[in-house]
Amino acid sequence: MLIGCAIEDGMITGVDQPVTDFIPELRENGFDKVTVEHLLQMTSGLKFNESYYNPFGDAANFYYGRRLYKSMARMKLKAAPGEHFEYQSGSSQLLGWVLERALRNAHDPRTITAYLNDKLWSPLGMEYPSTWSIDRKEGGIEKTFCCINAPARDFAKLGSLYLHKGEWRGKQLIPKAWVEQSTRVDTTNGSDWSYQYQWWLPSREGDFEAQGILGQYIYVDPAHDMVIVRLGTNHGNVDWTSVFLNLVKAYQ
Repeated sequence: MLIGCAIEDGMITGVDQPVTDFIPELRENGFDKVTVEHLLQMTSGLKFNESYYNPFGDAANFYYGRRLYKSMARMKLKAAPGEHFEYQSGSSQLLGWVLERALRNAHDPRTITAYLNDKLWSPLGMEYPSTWSIDRKEGGIEKTFCCINAPARDFAKLGSLYLHKGEWRGKQLIPKAWVEQSTRVDTTNGSDWSYQYQWWLPSREGDFEAQGILGQYIYVDPAHDMVIVRLGTNHGNVDWTSVFLNLVKAYQ
């Protein structure tokens, strides 16, 4: 959502812009041909261990480490960008670094959190205090691969915003074209049809969802004007996407 806002604000020229325009220190690691879209679609070719059981893996380092800048600067590629899809938290974290640098390049003093608050959280009238986890207290960066902490009611507003093509009470908070681009099926340049611009697509029928590792979901079905939020600390051996699809059928 925020990448779309940054493009609309002119801080990022478009999804085809190389990430090294913002993070030149990654050039020496071979990132010259990696674009913002590669990160959005998880087709960057990034070398990243996504295991949630390996205490020495990249995911554990991102969750519990206190030096995300250092960890990101060490990232390398294992494949050419645009060849195949592989879900990696590292790509989402790099998007956060791109956004942070885009703000800085525009001489905008806001943090990513402040930008989120100004562009979405405040206009949506979120009802409860929320937080975004950072890697350390002083001078830290947001963990943009995860860790926005909010109640179901406010997450539902994010789903509703996309349900209505980025419009909220008569105001276009996110460009309509961005919402449509973010959630449409695309299999070009190594993209997997079921994952687009940080959203999962459960089917080819226009529905989409955000998924959290502990069984958190924001499911959106525009065809049936429905948003479903599920929070929890585990999946409970339940295929929640199937549950949502069945609820939609029952609602019909």
